Amino acid sequence: MKPLALALALAAAVTLFAPRTVAAAAPSLSQIPVAGTVVGGGTFTGTFNLTRFATQNGALVAVGTLSGTLTTAAGQITSIVQTISIPVTAATGTCEILHLELGPLSLTLLGLNVDLSRIVLDITADAGPGNLLGNLLCSVANLLNDPTGLARLLNQILALL
Repeated sequence: MKPLALALALAAAVTLFAPRTVAAAAPSLSQIPVAGTVVGGGTFTGTFNLTRFATQNGALVAVGTLSGTLTTAAGQITSIVQTISIPVTAATGTCEILHLELGPLSLTLLGLNVDLSRIVLDITADAGPGNLLGNLLCSVANLLNDPTGLARLLNQILALL
């Protein structure tokens, strides 16, 4: 049953962060529709009911109940209700390292005139696989980010919804 649970968690993770279309009667933000093809054939259709955010092994996870029906390739239908944790991660991205704007500068020294136009310097880092320096600089820029604090904040927002 472990491969099935893994497949369902993966299907929920893909759907959780995929763009959704909003219909006339939009579902609650804590109830996310899940549909997809399961490894080995068959389909799953159901709902992920987000109950809270937490940290596991220092990483932010979304915890909730996945419920729905699994239809195998042979047509066998099984009802599934399972509590799962889905990692909440940013796969890649950029982070701002430095934004520097200097206005026009004029320097006059012993008969020498130097005029410098406006200068804008933007340094960003690209995080992702193989971007060693970008990953390092983004990590340093986010040193004060705390997944436990973020989970607490997200749980407070979820309680308001």
